[in-house]
Amino acid sequence: MTYTRRILTIALAGWLAAAAHAQAPAQAPAKAPGPPLESLIDIYKRALENDPAFREAEAQYLSTAQAKPFARASLLPNVQLTSNRSHNYTDVVGGAVATTGQAAGSRSVTTVDAHGWAVALSQTVFDWGQFKTLKQADKRVVQAETQYEAAKQDLTTRVANRYFGVLSAEDNLASAAAAREAIARQLEQAQRRFEVGLIAITDVQQSQAGYDDAVSEEILAKQQLATAHEFLREIIGEDVAKIAGPKEEFPLRTPDPENQDEWVKRALADNLTLNATRLGYEIANDQIEIDRGSRLPKLNLQANYTDRTADQTQAIYFTNPFPGCPAPPAPCVSSSPTNPIGNSWALNLTFPIYTGGYNSAKIQQSVYNSRLNEQTVERITRQTERQTRDSYLTVLSDIARVRALKQSVESNRTALRATEAGFEVGTQTTVDVLASQNSLRRAETNYSASRYQYLLAAMALKQASGSLNEADIVEIDNFLE
Repeated sequence: MTYTRRILTIALAGWLAAAAHAQAPAQAPAKAPGPPLESLIDIYKRALENDPAFREAEAQYLSTAQAKPFARASLLPNVQLTSNRSHNYTDVVGGAVATTGQAAGSRSVTTVDAHGWAVALSQTVFDWGQFKTLKQADKRVVQAETQYEAAKQDLTTRVANRYFGVLSAEDNLASAAAAREAIARQLEQAQRRFEVGLIAITDVQQSQAGYDDAVSEEILAKQQLATAHEFLREIIGEDVAKIAGPKEEFPLRTPDPENQDEWVKRALADNLTLNATRLGYEIANDQIEIDRGSRLPKLNLQANYTDRTADQTQAIYFTNPFPGCPAPPAPCVSSSPTNPIGNSWALNLTFPIYTGGYNSAKIQQSVYNSRLNEQTVERITRQTERQTRDSYLTVLSDIARVRALKQSVESNRTALRATEAGFEVGTQTTVDVLASQNSLRRAETNYSASRYQYLLAAMALKQASGSLNEADIVEIDNFLE
């Protein structure tokens, strides 16, 4: 291409760009304000009330907390009050017998009205298994509370992951839409340049292919955003229209203290999952002692007090006169009220001599369960150390990655402007422009994702060390707008 032709090409391209700009539609009027933004702390508080997994953990904690009253009740007195009232009626024919041994009457009617009450007391004096169960119950309650706090930390990280998942999907969609719009403008420009004979049809076809790819990427990004919203809705029970995004600049803080071994030390001491597992091992050891108590004697005190009143009336109908009774057919009536009052107490000693091997098998099973829990503690300990070290290194690498990707975005923007300028003067092809636009889109997407990953890595480090709480959510929320 000669110098003169190059100048004409540049001038014509500039005229086409100006014409396209002049024909662009006027700016749309400002839209009415949409729904208010939901911040991270807002989502977190709603998740505390609505997340089924966390509410399940809370119910489990409240249920397990009753182990202490159950164990204590077996060592406290058991007092029962019973009361009764009864009425008995008996009509017997030929039931009366005279003193001579001859049947003197043909009918006997007996009525008994009775009422009474009794108090029974039972008190354990010695039961080794019940004493150890009470001690074990304290550990069960502490373990349940620790697991509940671990569930709250897990909810914190799940909320953050899904919240930033929505933001990341929104960034991907915005980048895909921007890429589609940019390629659409390039396609329009290529078509006009082809119409005036400045480029070949292959450039138009390449631009069309790039536009089609951009449309498909935007469709995929919309679907991924919808999925991310569904994941967030799963936690809080309802959809969220708009959430706050990160500020353009927020501090990239290195872990404090900046010492990996110190973080590991904290994690081994305060990690909630690890502490709950350790308590499980202690509970398993207590169970051995409880089962061994089944071989020991048990002493129990029982006491009773009874107060009963009964009124018995008997009417005998004699067929012949009977001494001391009215003349037939009038009955001979007798009444005998009673009021027995009594009390008793007893010390009961039971000693298991032979149970068919049941106690031995139960003890051996508890020993094996203790070994199981011991190995679980070792596994969780190693896992906690690995997660802590990995989270610490991830935070450091994410800080460096965020800074590098920020510079990458600026570099790719500069490269795209240079490629577009080269395309205008004919030194770059459509393929070059498309490749440069894709590189910029990847850099922008990776940059936005890296910032969320940094925040999540910092939370993971605090969770591993057992120090993650609502204040960390509030701090991250201050980085959003």
